[in-house]
Amino acid sequence: MTNKEFDDRPLWTPQPQQIAATGMAAFTERARRVSGLQLADYDALHAWSVGHSTAFWREMWDFGGVIGERGARDLVDGERMPGASWFPDARLNFAENLLRDGGNPQALVFWGEDKVKRALSRAELRIEVARFAAALRAAGVRQHDRVAAYMPNLPETLIAMLAAASIGASFTSASPDFGVQGVLDRFGQTEPKVLIACDGYWYNGKAIDIRGKLAALIPQLPSVEQLVVVPYLAAGATLDLSGVPGAVSYNDFVAPFRHETEPQYVRLPFNHPLYVMYSSGTTGVPKCIVHGAGGTLLQHLKEHTLHADVREGDRLFYFTTCGWMMWNWLVSGLAAGATLMLYDGNPFVDEGRILWDYAQAERISHFGTSAKYIETLAKSGLRPAESYDLLALRAVLSTGSPLAPQSFDFVYDAIKRDVQLASISGGTDIVSCFVLGNPALPVWRGEIQCIGLGLAVQVWDDDGRPVAGEKGELVCTKPFPSMPIGFWNDPDGAKYKAAYFERFPGVWCHGDFCEITAHGGLIIHGRSDATLNPGGVRIGTAEIYRQVEKLPEVVESIVIGQDWPPADPTDVRVVLFVRLHDGLTLDDALAARIRQAIRDNATPRHVPARIVQVADIPRTKSGKLVELAVRNVVHGQPVKNIEALGNPEALALFEKRPELAA
Repeated sequence: MTNKEFDDRPLWTPQPQQIAATGMAAFTERARRVSGLQLADYDALHAWSVGHSTAFWREMWDFGGVIGERGARDLVDGERMPGASWFPDARLNFAENLLRDGGNPQALVFWGEDKVKRALSRAELRIEVARFAAALRAAGVRQHDRVAAYMPNLPETLIAMLAAASIGASFTSASPDFGVQGVLDRFGQTEPKVLIACDGYWYNGKAIDIRGKLAALIPQLPSVEQLVVVPYLAAGATLDLSGVPGAVSYNDFVAPFRHETEPQYVRLPFNHPLYVMYSSGTTGVPKCIVHGAGGTLLQHLKEHTLHADVREGDRLFYFTTCGWMMWNWLVSGLAAGATLMLYDGNPFVDEGRILWDYAQAERISHFGTSAKYIETLAKSGLRPAESYDLLALRAVLSTGSPLAPQSFDFVYDAIKRDVQLASISGGTDIVSCFVLGNPALPVWRGEIQCIGLGLAVQVWDDDGRPVAGEKGELVCTKPFPSMPIGFWNDPDGAKYKAAYFERFPGVWCHGDFCEITAHGGLIIHGRSDATLNPGGVRIGTAEIYRQVEKLPEVVESIVIGQDWPPADPTDVRVVLFVRLHDGLTLDDALAARIRQAIRDNATPRHVPARIVQVADIPRTKSGKLVELAVRNVVHGQPVKNIEALGNPEALALFEKRPELAA
C-alpha cells in the first residue's frame, strides 16, 4: 500500500469535551498521579504502561474495580516469555466480576432475527446463573471440569458460561452451524462433562433443526455425562427430545433449583483456566488454547473501559457467533457495566436492515461487526445514516480481517459522521487485541488507531530489528496477562512455544504482516503465513484486496501464491480469484482494469499473473478468508479441517483449474 491512498486529514477527531469524558482521560490522570510523570500524550502513556508494566496492570486492577484479593506479588519471572506469572497470590472469580451490581440494572437484550426478542435484568441474570450453577454441581461438575456449549448467541449460552465460571469449571463453545465432525474435532479433545445445546436455530427466516446432529454427536463424546437442550425453535411449545437419548430440557435441568437466587462464587487463582478456545485454521485439527480468568478479565476491562470507552449503562453490540472469540470479548462488557446486545442469525435479514433496526430500537452505543460485513453493506446500497436515528451510537468496531480504506469512507459517509471507528486486531491466541481504538485519538483512513496499553508491540524485520514505516512481523517483546496459560494436552509446552516463540526466541511472534504508520497507528497487510513472495519480495494479501474490492463489479476476492513453474517450483506467481456480481463475467477489459488498479495503488510486484473468476470463495465460520486452504486445493494437497469452513463446498471451485495449468 502506498501513502498516496491516505489524506493528510483525519476522518474523525474527538472534540476536547468528548476526550475529557472518556475512561482513557480518567485513567491517564490516575497514571499521572501514580507515576509522577506528565504523560502529555498517548505515546507517553503507552511508554509508561510497558516500561512500568506491573504498575500499569496494578492500576488497571483498581481502575476496573476488580473484585478479589490482588495479593502481594504482581509479577514473578517477568523476564521469561513464556513463563512469566502475573499476580500469583491473587484470588478472584470471573463470574462474580461480571455479575456485580452497578448503576445499570439491565444485563442483556436478545434478538433472534425477527423471530424472538428477550431481555434480562442483572438481578434476573444472577438468578438464572445461580440455578444453572446448582444444576451443574448436582450433575457432578467440579473445578477444572469442562462445560461445553453447542449454541447460538442466546442468553442461555451466557448463563452457562457464568455458571461454569462461578464454580471453577472451564467453558468452551462452538456455534450450531458446525457439523458433527467439527464439534468432535473440538470437544473431542477437551472432553466436557456437560454439554448444553439447542434444538435448532433461525437463519434467514428458516428454522434449522440440529437434533439429528445431537443424536449423532453424543455417542461419539463419551465424556459427556449430561446433555442439556435449550428449546429455541420450540420456545413456548413442548420440546420433543425422543430422538436424542439421554437429553434433558434446559427447564427440567434447572427445575429442582428454583429456590436459588444468588450464585455461590469460588475465588480461584489468577490463572485458573476459564476458557478453552480453538484456532480456526484449516490445515489440521484445531489447537485448543487455554485462557486464564484473571488475564482475560484484566485485558477485557482495559479494552472496554479505556480503548472502547464503554461506560456504565452503555449498550454494547457485537455481531458474532459462539464459535468466534468476539463472543468472549463481548460478554465481558458486563464487567464494565454495559448492557449486552445479543443477536443471532443472518445479519442481512430484511435486506440488511435488521441490525440497524436493532441499533435504533435499543439505542446501541457501540456497534461491533466484521470488516466483511461493512464491505458487504456498502455494496448493498443501504445507507443507515439516511433512514435511522443513530444518536446514541458513539463507536463502530470492526475486526476479523483488515478494514479497507474505502470501508472507512463508507462508515463516515453512510453510517455516521461523529463516531469513533475502531478497527481492532488480535485474536483467539490472546482472547483480545494487540492493536485497537482510542476514543481520545483521531481516526486516519485505513489505519488502526494505536497499540494497546500494557503491550510492548513492535514491528520487526526478518533480522529481528524494529522498523517503522516498513512492513514486518507484529511481535510483543514483554509478557502480558492475557497470554494463554497453555495449550490443551501439551504438558511440556512444546506446541505453545512452537506456535508463538519459534521464530524469535523469547518474543511473541503473532503471525501478522503489518507496519507502523507515521501517525503511530498500524496497517495490517495480512497473515504472515499467507504472505506472498514472488521473486523473494514479501507482499501482504490485504494490500491486493484493498485495491481489487474497490471495483464495483467485484464482490470479494482471494489471492494465493502458486508454486511456479510446477515441474521445478523455485518461485511463486500471484493468482487472484474474484467473485463478481451476479450476471457479470470476467473479460479481458475487466481483468486489465483490475491489474491497473493494483499497479497504480500498490506496486508492479502485486499484479497477479492470473485472474480467475469463481462463483464463491471459502471462509471460516467467523468470516475469515482461508488463503492456505485454497492454496492447498490448487496444489492438489488436502485440507484437513474442512469443518472450520462456513462454506466448504466452495473449495471444489478451485480444483484443477485449466487457467492455472500454464
